[in-house]
Amino acid sequence: MKQDQSFFDRHSVAIVVVAAVTLIIIGVAVKLSGLMPGANTGDTDEYQAAVTERIRPFGDVYLPGEELQASGPTLETAIEPEPVATEMTGPQVYNSACIACHGTGVGGAPIVGDAGVWSARIAQGDELLYDHAIDGFQGSTGIMIAKGGRLDLTDKEIKDAVDYMVAESR
Repeated sequence: MKQDQSFFDRHSVAIVVVAAVTLIIIGVAVKLSGLMPGANTGDTDEYQAAVTERIRPFGDVYLPGEELQASGPTLETAIEPEPVATEMTGPQVYNSACIACHGTGVGGAPIVGDAGVWSARIAQGDELLYDHAIDGFQGSTGIMIAKGGRLDLTDKEIKDAVDYMVAESR
């Protein structure tokens, strides 16, 4: 029993010391809070306004159907002009579209520069070659898809490419 009493006495002293230190810390905190900005009644509104401004959200959220009220002048977007379409030359069209098949012979396409294969086609006339290149063609020797798959090219660009290939294959 004596041991229990001594244990209780020692721990009671420790509890009293911890409580005293806690009360001292609380007293110091209360004293220091009087030195903080906004603690005086004259500064409270100004301090609260400054805090409110610092924690204000960066932007606002508008739900569908709500309109944004402009706080200042609004900028109108400039109308972008349509890009100027530049016409490609025969060699440019050949190098960007035709070379894929006519450079390797894919799908039975006559290879540019092979006069033996081109001579029979050239003999049929330019108009037929233009028609096959523009509208497409499927024959016994292969297939030519319309405009070589580049439907963005104009008929004149296709004709210029045909003229280029014919000139290179004579």
